[in-house]
Amino acid sequence: MRRIVVMGPPGSGKSTLARRVGARLGLPVFHLDQVYWRPGWVEAPPDEFRAEVARIAALPEWVIDGNYIDTIGPRFAAADAVIYLDIGPILSVARILRRSLFSFGQVRRDMAQGCPEQFDPGFITFAWTFNRLRQKRNLTLVHSFPGPRTVVRSVAAAERWLANLACPNLA
Repeated sequence: MRRIVVMGPPGSGKSTLARRVGARLGLPVFHLDQVYWRPGWVEAPPDEFRAEVARIAALPEWVIDGNYIDTIGPRFAAADAVIYLDIGPILSVARILRRSLFSFGQVRRDMAQGCPEQFDPGFITFAWTFNRLRQKRNLTLVHSFPGPRTVVRSVAAAERWLANLACPNLA
């Protein structure tokens, strides 16, 4: 596997898993939040965002984390595998609250420069309702992917999946 899409709800661990997969397999990691956001939490122009995602997807190797369903086409067309972190809202929101508390005012390494961590009640609501409103659509997309796809529903399952990447015969 040289091109891997990592998807899931906010706070599910996409960025962390993407970094770990990239390190394990020696692949560059791209966080779509870094492409989408401009300093001051300004959204990228849609055409620029789509063009940059298409450019990244055309590269020979990558791990890309993020949902941004409007740009799923070029990623799925180029990907070798997809992993979806189907993590529930209690854990996701708890993780978001924890990172908001401990990283407040700092720019996370998976976020665009000029976008410091903040407490955003609207984002908490988005994360809390993510599965109820988007899970079925996202799982349908994942199951439509023609190559290897994995849906993990727990931290332990994600760890087992990652551990299997360490053994080239299982990857």
